[in-house]
Amino acid sequence: MFYREAGDFKTTYADDSQTFPIKFDRYRYYLVLAVAFGVIPFIINDYWANAVLLPFLIYAIAAIGLNILVGYAGQVSLGSGGFMAVGAYATYKLMTSFPDVNIFFHVIIAGGITALVGVMFGLPSLRIKGFYLAVSTLAAQFFLVWLFNRVPWFYNYSASGQISSPERTVFGYAVTGPNAETWVAYLFCLVFVTISAIIARNLTRGASGRRWMAIRDMDIAAEIIGVNPLKAKLTAFAVSSFFIGIAGALFFAVYLGSAEVGDTFGTTKSFLLLFMVIIGGLGSIFGSFAGAAFLVVLPVLLKNVLVAGLGWPTDTAAHLEILIIGGLIITFLIAEPHGLAQLWRVAKEKLRLWPFPH
Repeated sequence: MFYREAGDFKTTYADDSQTFPIKFDRYRYYLVLAVAFGVIPFIINDYWANAVLLPFLIYAIAAIGLNILVGYAGQVSLGSGGFMAVGAYATYKLMTSFPDVNIFFHVIIAGGITALVGVMFGLPSLRIKGFYLAVSTLAAQFFLVWLFNRVPWFYNYSASGQISSPERTVFGYAVTGPNAETWVAYLFCLVFVTISAIIARNLTRGASGRRWMAIRDMDIAAEIIGVNPLKAKLTAFAVSSFFIGIAGALFFAVYLGSAEVGDTFGTTKSFLLLFMVIIGGLGSIFGSFAGAAFLVVLPVLLKNVLVAGLGWPTDTAAHLEILIIGGLIITFLIAEPHGLAQLWRVAKEKLRLWPFPH
C-alpha cells in the first residue's frame, strides 16, 4: 500500500541505475536529510548532542570506512583505532602548525595522511589474508599507539602527553575548543557524514566496488578475469583509512576536545568499530549507520532505564551491555551474517508484496 513500484516507470538507464530507484525511498531519504539539517540544529541540546548525535555521526563515518575494507573488499582489519589516532594526531599537528587554515581542510588532509598510512600497512594483504592479515593489522594498531606515545613531537612536547584541540571557527562560529557551540559541531559532523555516505555509496556501486567484491568473493578468480589484486586491495585500504582518519579527526577535535592515544584510540576502539560493522551488516552502507546507531544508543538506553530508572549499579549495567553485544554478535554471525541491514531489506521486500505471501 505505501511501498510500491507500480507506476514508477524508468525510461533511461540512468534512471534505472540511480541510487534509490524507488520514489518512496528517495523521498524518505530527502525527508531524513531535511530533518537532520533543518530541524535538529534548532532543538538540539548538549546532552543529546554529546551522548548520542555526535558520537553516532562520527562512528558512522568510521564504520563506513571499515565496512568498505571488511564488508566489500573482504580484508580483515583490527587496526581501526590506530588509524583513527593517525587522523586525530594529523589534525592536531595541522591545527597547531597552520592556525590560519580552515579546520575543514585540516580534517580532509588528515584523512589523506591516514590513507597513505593505511596503504603502507595494507601492503601485507598482497601476501597474506584471513587470520594472518588480522594479526598484521592488530600489530599496526599496537605500533601506532606506541609511536604516538613515545615520540614527543606528535603531541608538541606536552608534559602530560595529551593533545588538546585549539579553538577554530567556521563562518565565524566556534566548532572546536571550549567555546564551541553544540549545533555548529553537529552540523560540521553532519556535512562530513553526508558527503562520506554519498562517496561511499557511489564507489561501492561502481567499478571500484565490483573489483573489491570480486576480490572478496574469490581473489584467484578475480585475478583471472582481469582484476588487479594490488590495485584493488590497496585502494580499499586507502579509501577505508581515509574515512577512518576523518572520523578520528572529528572524534578528537570536535567531540572530545582532548585525547590521549592509549585511552582514546586503543584496541577497544578497533573492536567497537568491528562490532558495529558485524551487527549493522557487512557490505552495506546502511548497515554502517545501523550498527553505529545501535552501539551508541544501547549504552545510553541502559544507563537511563537500568541505572537512572531502576536504580541498578552502574557496573551491572555495563556488564549487561557487554553481554548483550556479545550475544548479538554470535546471533548475527550464525543466523543472519548480513546483520540489521538484511533485516531491514527483508522487511522492505515483504512490504512491497503485502498483503500477498512471499
